[in-house]
Order: sequence, then C-alpha cells, then structure tokens
Amino acid sequence: MATLKERYKTEIVPALLKRFDYRNVMQVPRLVKIVINVGLGEAIQNIKILDASMSELAIITGQRPIVTKARKSIAQFKVREGMPIGCMVTLRRDRMHFFLDRLINIALPRVRDFKGVSPDAFDGRGNYTLGVREQLIFPEVDYDKVEKAKGMNISIITTARTDEEARELLRMIGMPFRT
Repeated sequence: MATLKERYKTEIVPALLKRFDYRNVMQVPRLVKIVINVGLGEAIQNIKILDASMSELAIITGQRPIVTKARKSIAQFKVREGMPIGCMVTLRRDRMHFFLDRLINIALPRVRDFKGVSPDAFDGRGNYTLGVREQLIFPEVDYDKVEKAKGMNISIITTARTDEEARELLRMIGMPFRT
C-alpha cells in the first residue's frame, strides 16, 4: 500500500492538473500543515486535566504540544489573561501525512454512527476544520487512563485558493465527506 505522500505525487497531482487546468505542477493545491487544538475550560479549576490532555495529544500526534494561554481576561468565565486554557500541536511534512492517513482510515470510522464529515466546513480560503467530540477514537489512547473525554479541533491548511479546489484535494486524499 502506497503512503499518502506517494499517492499524492503519483495519482492526485495529475488528476488535479487535469481537473482544474493548471499550467504548472506548482499550482496544484497541497497540504501545508495540520493544527490540532484542545480547548480546556475546566483547566481553570483543575490544572491536572491540562497535563493529562497534553500527554494524550503527544501520544496521538507523536509531537509535544504547547500550552495555549488566554489572550484576555473574561470575568464571567473566571479567566484571567495568561491563564493556561488549552494545548495545541502543529504538524508538518511526514508527521502531518502520517496523522491524516490515520485520521481518515482508522480514527474517523471508529466514531459512533459515522456518516461522513461535513462538506461545508471550509473557510473560504481552502482550509478545512473538523471537530472531534472525544479523543477515544484514536487507538493510541488507553481507555482506562482517560479521566474525561475531551474534544478537539483539527484544522487542515492547504495552498488551495478556493473551497472547491480544497474539497477536491481532500476528497482525493480520502476524506469521507457526507453526501
């Protein structure tokens, strides 16, 4: 079985060249990075949740996450500027391709009652964001060690200029869009 990177070069690039009439191979949209963000509002009361979430995110992505801090104070949420409220990872190159391959082929099919991901979650500039309700869909996470199921946002950033180009790129990669 060819890796995602090899398949992109041999199958996806020629198909996109033909479909969108690009004059040059460099115009073909490609993946730039994948950003995985876990927002933890509960980290205000319990800082241990942040540590557990960081270790789970490190296991899932194979890369150490960074702590995200509040940009400004919000009294209603008892948040002060600079408080740790989440963690995130930015994946590029081989780790990005490896993660996306696992997400599409292993993790997403494990979601209960999975009918596909929304085809409308593009931002107008060719980037796609998908929300996952719990980290337990990834087989690397040990179910017994998880205290609380936490969701995450997965943003896939591409060089595509339009949503249509990005949708076609992700469809060819294997993203299971809802019909």
